[in-house]
Amino acid sequence: MKTAILIMAHGSRIAEANDAAREVAKMVKDITGFDIVEVSFRELHEPNIQSGIDICVVKGAERILLMPYFLFLGAHVLHDLPEEIEEAKKRYPGLIMEMGAHLGIHRKLAEIEAERINEAVERLGWQ
Repeated sequence: MKTAILIMAHGSRIAEANDAAREVAKMVKDITGFDIVEVSFRELHEPNIQSGIDICVVKGAERILLMPYFLFLGAHVLHDLPEEIEEAKKRYPGLIMEMGAHLGIHRKLAEIEAERINEAVERLGWQ
């Protein structure tokens, strides 16, 4: 069964922010080895989540793991994204769609923040 990963980001009016989500998706594809890894946006940018699901289907997905690219458990993760999935299930009743966990609290995120702190301290000469 062909599986797609759809990363669901917030979306920004700033193009570079959306490009960053696409870059993360490329890295995820390289790391995971899934053939289909796409990005969609909840707001402000295309493709929106419904279009992202359509893209996965066109590429042959029989099931989609929808991954929230959100730090916090807020209204989008709790309500909006599940509603998007329910809407898509009406359009694709035979397609398996499940949502994974948001980024949340994770040691690797803390490690990244510590790296950024060290970079800033070094750049500022605050050692």
